[in-house]
Amino acid sequence: MDEVVFTPASARHFEPFSPPLSTEIFTVSELNRAARQLLEQRFPLLWVSGEISNLTRAASGHLYFSLKDAQAQVRCVMFRSRAQLLPWRLENGQQVEAQALVTLYEARGDFQLNVEALRRAGLGRLYEMFLQLRDKLGREGLLDAARKRPLPRYPRRIGIVTSTQAAALSDVIAALERRAPHVELIVYPALVQGADAPPSLVAALDRAYARAECDVLLIVRGGGSLEDLWAFNDEAVARRIATAPMPTIAGIGHETDTTLADLVADLRAATPTAAAELASAGWHAAATELTSLAAILRRTLQTALESRMQALDRLALRLVHPAQRLAAGRQRMESLDHRLQAAIERRLAQRGRLTPLEHRLRQAIHDRVMRCQRSLSHCQGALAGLSPLATLQRGYSIVRDADGAIVRDAARLAPGERIELQFARGAATGVIEKTKPGNEL
Repeated sequence: MDEVVFTPASARHFEPFSPPLSTEIFTVSELNRAARQLLEQRFPLLWVSGEISNLTRAASGHLYFSLKDAQAQVRCVMFRSRAQLLPWRLENGQQVEAQALVTLYEARGDFQLNVEALRRAGLGRLYEMFLQLRDKLGREGLLDAARKRPLPRYPRRIGIVTSTQAAALSDVIAALERRAPHVELIVYPALVQGADAPPSLVAALDRAYARAECDVLLIVRGGGSLEDLWAFNDEAVARRIATAPMPTIAGIGHETDTTLADLVADLRAATPTAAAELASAGWHAAATELTSLAAILRRTLQTALESRMQALDRLALRLVHPAQRLAAGRQRMESLDHRLQAAIERRLAQRGRLTPLEHRLRQAIHDRVMRCQRSLSHCQGALAGLSPLATLQRGYSIVRDADGAIVRDAARLAPGERIELQFARGAATGVIEKTKPGNEL
């Protein structure tokens, strides 16, 4: 089957679909599936207006109802994921405009609409006005992200533009009291709904700008229909928000609601409570970090204290009472005194034993000296008898040749040779005149 491209306006002028003749036999399931696919391909997502009737809320959260006009009606289903986004309670008899996909419920062969979104009838004009104003402000650059200012991290004063009777104010105050109770709040009262709301909002903004006493300004209102929120789509209000001298946060309606005030503000919040949370994010983060640091500090101090306590316990084990130290010193002194007395007694006992030994040693030394002296005298006498000097004393002399060698044989000498004569006392030199061989005298 060829794809058909069309605009929503032309969807009403399709020619009836004529399937080619075929001998193929379809089951009911196959026929219904083919019909569903044909409907979903031929019809785009479109808007249908009518009156709600036969409304049923299933336990699953799905909504089942019919859309009707004076001549016809069509079954509709709105699944829970879409139904829970409705900003108002759907009731029978309400005139609505439904954005829906044309389809077929195969199990029963029922032609139906799968509704994606609903709006109250007559709001289409307002929505078109909203789009036109949005585009106009966008062309002027009032919606550009580049002109958005960052929020102050730690605001000391937060201004709130809203109705003093609105639940949004209570939500904002409760959130700020929980997250940043020390921050000062200044409320600039204004109407937030009805024909008088736009000039009232502008006047409240003027007062906030003139007093210039806030670090950030919140423009908030609770949920409602497009008509209820229309004051925040007013061009004068949007332009005045765009000229704010301080950063602004718009928290208007629910998450699905978007107004021009949201678009021109520096930051858009899904709800008034979310706006308060964004304004206090810095303080909340600091408090969270401080709590974390305090926990770390407590753990560190506890660990250090436990470590010091263990060290103290170890030192306490080594610590001795002065009385105990004196007693231990006294015991040590007594022990040393006993040892000293015993050493003295042993020394005296040894001295008693050494006195006889000393006498014996002295006698032994004396006897040994006497024996050595007698032996020395005997050796001295023997040595004297053998000494050459004794021989010389008897009249002999020692003859040495010119080289100093002792001459024992006259044959070694020759006439004229010089000799040296050694006597018992003194010496003399001479010259050989004649020698006699043998033992001749």
